[in-house]
Amino acid sequence: MREVLAQAAFQLFLERGFERTTVDDIVARAGVGRRSFFRYFPSKEDAVFPDHERCLVEMTEFLAAVDDSDPVGAVCDAARIVLRMYAANPEFSVQRYRLTREVPGLRTYELSVVRRYEQTLAGHLRGRFGEGGDGELRAEVIAASVVAAHNNGLRLWLRSGGEGDPEAAVDHALALVREVWGRTAAEAGAPSPECESRGAEGLPGGSVPGSKAPLPVAPSSAGSFPASLFPASPFPVSGDGEVIVMVARKGTPMWRVVQQIEAAVGED
Repeated sequence: MREVLAQAAFQLFLERGFERTTVDDIVARAGVGRRSFFRYFPSKEDAVFPDHERCLVEMTEFLAAVDDSDPVGAVCDAARIVLRMYAANPEFSVQRYRLTREVPGLRTYELSVVRRYEQTLAGHLRGRFGEGGDGELRAEVIAASVVAAHNNGLRLWLRSGGEGDPEAAVDHALALVREVWGRTAAEAGAPSPECESRGAEGLPGGSVPGSKAPLPVAPSSAGSFPASLFPASPFPVSGDGEVIVMVARKGTPMWRVVQQIEAAVGED
C-alpha cells in the first residue's frame, strides 16, 4: 500500500505539479481513503521520498554491526547504502531529482533528510572518537565530508539523466575523504595542527522547532552598516559588493529561512 500511494502521488506530481496536487487527489488515484494515506505518510512531501526511512534503518543497522577498526571506512560504506537505493530505480530517481529542483519546499525537505543521514554517521563516529571536545568535532566534520562527497557524485549521475555507473563518481569522492580523514582517524591523539586551527560548520539541513515566519530578507549595501559587523569573509560576494542580510525570529523553521534567502538571491 505504501508503494501504491507513493506511485500514485508521484504520477500526479508529474502530471499536475506538486502544488496543484492534493492528498484527496492522491487517495482518489490510489483508490483508498485519506486515513490510509496518513497511516503511511505524514505529508505530501514524505510521499516524494518514500524510501528514505527504510534506508535510514538499514544504515543504522549496518553501522551497529560493522567492524569498528576503520570508522571512516565504515561511514563511507554506510553512505553507499543511499547510493544503491537511488541506483536501484534510475528513472524514478532522476524524475524525483528534477521535481525537487523545481519545488522549493521539496528542496528544503530534502535538506532535512540529508541532515538525518549526516547525524546518523556522526553518531557512529562519536561512539568511536568520544562525545566531547575534539572527538565530537572530528565526528561532525568527517560525517559532513562523507555526505558532501557522496552527494557530489550522486548528483553528477542524476544530472546526467542516470547515464553510466553512479558508483564510479561516488567511489572517487569517498576515496578522497578516506585519504584525508583516514590517517587522522587512525591516530589516537588529537587532530593535526592544521585541523586544530579551523572550526567546523555543519551542512544545512534539519528544521528548527517553531513556526513563526521570518522577517523579510532584503539586499543591502555593506556600507549601510558599521564596518565591524562585516569582517573579512572567505565567502564570495557579488561584484557590486551587495550582501544579503537575513533577520528571523528565534524558532523560525530552517526551511522557511532558506526559502526567503533563495527568493532574495534569485538562485537555487
